[in-house]
Parts: sequence; C-alpha cells; structure tokens
Amino acid sequence: MSGDVLVGLMSGTSLDGITAAVVRFTEREDGSIAPALLAQVARAYAPGQRARLAAALQGATPAEYARLDFALGGWLADAANAAIAEAGVPRDEIRAIASHGHTVWHAPPQATWQFGQPAVIAERTGIDVIADFRVRDVAAGGEGAPLVPMADALLFARPDGWRLLQNLGGIGNVTVLPPLDAREPDLSAVRAFDTGPGVCIVDGLTRMLRPGLVFDRDGALALRGRPIEPVIEERLADPWFAAPPPKSTGRERFTNAYIAEFNARCRRARPDCTDEDVIATAVWFTARSIALAVERFVPQPVSDVLLSGGGARNPALREAIAMCLSPRLVRPFDELYFDGEAKEAVAFALLGWLHLRRRPGNVVGATGARGRRILGALYPA
Repeated sequence: MSGDVLVGLMSGTSLDGITAAVVRFTEREDGSIAPALLAQVARAYAPGQRARLAAALQGATPAEYARLDFALGGWLADAANAAIAEAGVPRDEIRAIASHGHTVWHAPPQATWQFGQPAVIAERTGIDVIADFRVRDVAAGGEGAPLVPMADALLFARPDGWRLLQNLGGIGNVTVLPPLDAREPDLSAVRAFDTGPGVCIVDGLTRMLRPGLVFDRDGALALRGRPIEPVIEERLADPWFAAPPPKSTGRERFTNAYIAEFNARCRRARPDCTDEDVIATAVWFTARSIALAVERFVPQPVSDVLLSGGGARNPALREAIAMCLSPRLVRPFDELYFDGEAKEAVAFALLGWLHLRRRPGNVVGATGARGRRILGALYPA
C-alpha cells in the first residue's frame, strides 16, 4: 500500500496519560493528504508516574528533571511499541516516530521545554525519532503553540465553509479554518490560539475534592451542580482572556495554587455550595472562556464547530459549550473523522511527516513566528 507510516506520541497537559497513533499518510494527486489511522493506544499514567510529572511541573531539582526525562522517554517508547504491535506494521516500514513529549515549561518568547528523552525512544524502538517541535518556532519569535493547526488545515478543513476545531485537553485551543483548496491551500487566513483552560481546572478540582477520582467521569459531578456566576465573571476578567492572539498558555498559569484558590473563591461566593457546584463552575468557566474567545477573535460567521480531546468526552462540558456557542452546530470530532482522542497524536505524526519532506510545520498566523519553519530535530535509530 502506498503512503508513509509514522507514529505520533502525545502526553498532554491533562496528565491523564500517553496517546500513541500509527498513521499512514497518502498524498493524493490533487495535493490533499489522506490520513489513515491504523492503530491507537492510550496508556494511562500510573498514580506514581502522574505524581512525578505533577511534582516536576511545580519545580524540581536538576537531578529529578534529568531522571524523569529518561523515564518518560521509556514510557513513550513503551506506548509506541504497543501501538506498532496493534497496527501489525513491520518496523522497517515505519518512517519515524514523532514525539511531542510532555511540556514542563512554556514561556515564550523566552523558552519552551518538552521532555521525554528522544534518544531513549530511538534506542528502545529501533526507529528514527523526531522531537522538540516547539523550540524552532519560539526561536523564530513565535509562541511555539498551537502547532496542531497545520494538521487541522491540511487534513480537516472544509472546501465550502469556515470551521472551528476546538481541542479540550488540559488547555483549550481553537483553530479557525477558512475554506481551503487542497491544490493550493492558502494558510494566511488560518488562525489558532489557546482559549484558556480545557479540563485542567475541572480535573484538578475533581482530584482535590474527590480523592481517588482522576476526572469527573461522564460529567456526573458537574451535572449535579449549579455554577457560581460571580466566580466565573471574576475569572474571565483576567487580562489574559482579553489579550489578542497569537497567544498561548499552560499549567504555569493554571497551577495547583490557582485551582485551590478557585475552590476557595467558590466557597466564599456561596458559603453553602457543594463540591458539585464548584466543579460545575469550572465547567462553565471553561465553556464561557471559549465563547468569549470566539466572540472577540473570530469575526467570520462560523456555523460548524468540532470538539476533540479528553474534554469532549465530558457531557457536562460538551453541553455547556454547545449552549454558549448556540446557534452554531457543535459536534464531537469523532462524528466526522476518527476517534478524537487520537487527533493530537495524529497531528504530531503529520508534523513528523512534514519534517521528513523538508516542509514547514508552523502556521504563522497561529504562532506569530517571523516566518514558516521546518519543525523538529531528528534522532536516528
């Protein structure tokens, strides 16, 4: 079968685990790129692994950073090997593994840092690895994020209308796609930026208030709660939400301390509030932040919205977003394409494919970089 097979690896800000996707990319005669998802594997972090990552994001010693960099490389390699086995593709047919790693610190224009040692992945899989995708864009004056818009534009744009692709990982980000011609896609009108929290506050509160739960499964807690409007209004007054794109954020903003303060403000605003009310407030804060971003920074009339990422599995968050973005049609990404949980891993596999073909991987209108750049560094097997 024609096409190039790559493996995409993603460890997101939600700290839920690693997603590995084996993808075959075929470039058609009209210039469009067809992705075929051959296999995907989701490896949840064990409690000890999650605790080490969470602690590192709050600050760690150089020794612990170095050890965790190598340990995460091993965890990523294990996920890649599992996905390759599931796909049944011979290793010599896999062009490369494209690893996003895990973001430890993201503070453009000064620096960005993703770890999960690529050399370890190459050693344990015997396959070339492409990694460090964000660094070059930041070096070129960009935000280094979001990078998924290149895949959104090349793989999921409509030829006949505008579309919004809203990702709901730990952090929320949106890609604004104009109608694109596959033969000559003009990416100048593509815009993308972080909208604020995805599920990081909802998940953080769930873990804080319901020890033993990793996230609010099926939105059960939020659906029983009543959001506390004054807290939502106060949080949305943060100047970051009014700042125009390009912009990005991460857990360095929505820290454990931020989440604890969010809980405290809810208790002060409504002394008799329940845990469910607090979690519902976080859900509606996230939904309102997305609607505010669309209202302020998406002037085009867009009627089509696709949701992906772990938050798209949460009915409470999905329904809140649909209500806030009404009358737009809001649907899960899965309804039109493949499992949305694999979308970011597929996107980084595409960035690896572009790297191998010496093609730029950043969208300047999304990151604000000085120009288009080939992203990533190659670690030969």
